[in-house]
Amino acid sequence: MRNNICNDYTTLRSWGVFMKLFNQENKIVHFIGFALAVGLSAMLLSSCGQQPPSTKIEPVTDTLHGVEITDNYRWLEDGENPEVREWADKQDEYCRQYIKKYPDREKVHKRIEELMRIGYVDNPAMAGGKYFYMKRGGDEEHPVLLMKRTPEAEPEVIINPNHFSSDNTVAMDWWYLSSDGKYIAFGKSSQGSENSTLFIHDVDKKIDLTDSILYARAAGIAWLNDNSGFYYTRYPDSGTVPPGEEQYYRKVFFHKVGNDYHDDPLIFGEGRDKTEWCDVQLSEDGSYLLVPVYMGWSRAELYLKNLKKDNDFIRLTDTTEALYSVFLRKNDFYVLTNYNAPKFKVMNGSFKQPQMKFWKEVIPEDEFPIEHLAIVGGNIVVSRLQNASSRLSIYSDEGKFKKDIELPAIGSIISYYDHVLGYEYEGHELLFGYNSFFIPPRIYRYDFNTDQMTILDDIKTDLDLSQYTVEQVWYPSKDGTEISMFLVHRKDIKLDGNNPTIVYGYGGFASNETPSFSRTRTMFLSRGGVYADAQLRGGGEYGEEWHRAGMLENKQNVFDDFIAACEWLINNKYTNPQKLAIEGGSNGGLLVGAVMVQRPDLMKAVECWRPLLDMLRYQKFLIGELWVPEYGSADNPDQFKYLYAYSPYQHVKKGVAYPAVLFESADHDTRVDPLHARKMTAAMQAATSSDNPILFRLQRQTGHGQNVPKSITIEELVDEWSFIFQQLGMRF
Repeated sequence: MRNNICNDYTTLRSWGVFMKLFNQENKIVHFIGFALAVGLSAMLLSSCGQQPPSTKIEPVTDTLHGVEITDNYRWLEDGENPEVREWADKQDEYCRQYIKKYPDREKVHKRIEELMRIGYVDNPAMAGGKYFYMKRGGDEEHPVLLMKRTPEAEPEVIINPNHFSSDNTVAMDWWYLSSDGKYIAFGKSSQGSENSTLFIHDVDKKIDLTDSILYARAAGIAWLNDNSGFYYTRYPDSGTVPPGEEQYYRKVFFHKVGNDYHDDPLIFGEGRDKTEWCDVQLSEDGSYLLVPVYMGWSRAELYLKNLKKDNDFIRLTDTTEALYSVFLRKNDFYVLTNYNAPKFKVMNGSFKQPQMKFWKEVIPEDEFPIEHLAIVGGNIVVSRLQNASSRLSIYSDEGKFKKDIELPAIGSIISYYDHVLGYEYEGHELLFGYNSFFIPPRIYRYDFNTDQMTILDDIKTDLDLSQYTVEQVWYPSKDGTEISMFLVHRKDIKLDGNNPTIVYGYGGFASNETPSFSRTRTMFLSRGGVYADAQLRGGGEYGEEWHRAGMLENKQNVFDDFIAACEWLINNKYTNPQKLAIEGGSNGGLLVGAVMVQRPDLMKAVECWRPLLDMLRYQKFLIGELWVPEYGSADNPDQFKYLYAYSPYQHVKKGVAYPAVLFESADHDTRVDPLHARKMTAAMQAATSSDNPILFRLQRQTGHGQNVPKSITIEELVDEWSFIFQQLGMRF
């Protein structure tokens, strides 16, 4: 149950299907409801078999910085081992059989299929005066790339990923337009792996060119103005780096259209740290090449090259730990940065003296952090987060405030992958995707000439959303810090302490938790459920200081913030521990994993998908080393201390009555290794003293959650919600 339109499948995260089974207006009915809930859970355990498949113990003891640590399930780390695969298959079958025993599962399935016929639109882009965006129709497995030649025109299909493969497991990962909109570079990958191959599409001829480039995962692209080629990022060819390190050493190359990519010259990245993440940008006239280089989620460097002079790159920034987003024009550029401004400011630089020491402040930092920026026809458009909700403002190119663009309701600008604000530097239009808890995704077009905002495209739904409300509350965390939280529920909810409630959080990588639309959440809300979304430290909702307060040695703050959210909901009579579920994925999986071992008494059920859980070894697998700037590494003696203090896997204790847990992993996840879920499942099954199930679900033919076909999304959602209903004793 994933949060937002793209995650009704990932997390990357939301929520639908809860039912209020009983009229809970007096203590007698409360007791009957609880008794029936316990009875339903017991019936399910009995019919499914109480014991999960057995797991052998093979202890391995390490000594880290003088501390002996025994790992009983190290053998489950090797996903290629036939014995591990057999274990995973048995656990997955046990999980699915258990969930199938929920008597209303087919009703849940039918309703989710109906709701998933509601499509979605994604972030827009502009090029050559044309409008491009992704949209999924109700019966399509994947969203389609569409183009409009005018705001009023019917959209034309440009690229249809539903035709990529017969089983719908090949998807489009990303796309970049040439400046005139005639060509599109896009990435394809299979089974959710995100290991993209780059292709080029001719928009007018409606054909793909013969070019293909392997190892273009999450590529950055900068087209030449004449469309003869582009600068791009890719990873090393297989066999050219040590085994297991193919996901590092990202570099910049130049590709001339029609050439073999093996002949593409290396432009930037040789000899640099393997974990750096470089990108590419070209100035509006194609004279300057900019390479931003990111070292984690708190630090970046900028390198610039004058292509006309064919000289070396020069470094623009100093050694201060800060972030920079650059917007290149013909003669100058704007920079969105948190350099000496934790909530970000806008600066202006010139190519004549491009170094940071010559930049001038244009829009200063204020109380609300800047999230996105656009430079449109002499205007600067700033998107801020005002208490975790989007706000759009227009300034002159010299930084003088002009006006706010009025947005509908509390909501957020959709920011999925690279396309956020659509515009052209010399244009007069701004495009942006928008949604809220009760506004399905739509694309707005603002015209600077007429000061009018219209809908370019949207999603139609007959859902009655008027019966719901959203409120934002603030509550104190363990150290007294005030944390905000959105609460979404029906208007007639009663604070009787017995409402089914889901608490969601993420709290990491400066990622923002903002209002978003979810189809499946409406099932839950319509039946009296409460959905809570907390803006935990570690996120970016309140600026870089908020992020840093939840990273590295401060990570426990994130868990404390989440625990305090659950306690606040219980103390304020929204729910009780037998009606409370928590969930999160990826970094959010680490969050709920830590919370359930620290406070197992607070909740009845946990959904923990694609999680990080063994924080003493995470950096050894897949792209784990990229996250060391955010978490730290157990190889470092100082960082080991705080990682060991909270790492969920090392804190599973024998004899504790743990809540019901559904661990979810995917066989093609190239970000978080399924080993975390496997090992944690084994440890908790052996340790728990309760009758609550500890389940492991393995989704096949998908990865971390991106670009999942609708049919597989439905399969996951049905099991997720059926599990929640089982554990909360609810009938649908």
